[in-house]
Amino acid sequence: MTEQQGTPDQLPAEKGQGGAGATYKLAAFEFENFRGKKVELSGECKDVLEKTQRVGSVIVESGPWVAFELPGFAGDQFLLEKGEYPRWSTWTSCQNSYNLGSFRPLKVDGADHKLHLFENTGFEGRKMEIVDDDVPSLWAYGFQDRVASAKAISGT
Repeated sequence: MTEQQGTPDQLPAEKGQGGAGATYKLAAFEFENFRGKKVELSGECKDVLEKTQRVGSVIVESGPWVAFELPGFAGDQFLLEKGEYPRWSTWTSCQNSYNLGSFRPLKVDGADHKLHLFENTGFEGRKMEIVDDDVPSLWAYGFQDRVASAKAISGT
């Protein structure tokens, strides 16, 4: 049986997407090897399964993007950079994540970056704040190998 590529559904970018002229473009296909119904995205899509029954392959024309296993930005996450992903095994090696349910552009901004690291789960215990600096060693800050939760306060 031969699948024909359908007319693409275009989902527009929301106002403010990307900032500073950044553009995002992704095409999701219903079947492997870029066959079947095509859904084009230029902004976040909370439930791509409203537009197609499944996602079997993806082409990222400009990005990067974060793909989620489930609708509603839930489940396993996969970073998709510019390129072609003809089947699930090209975006993951996990046998359980053979479909994608939602997509979000990964916005990289020039704003100040602030990250809080916590010793325990639930954002509890000792806290370390990282502001606009690389931290090559958590050991030097007394965290050894124990960071159980993190909050991105600002930036990407």
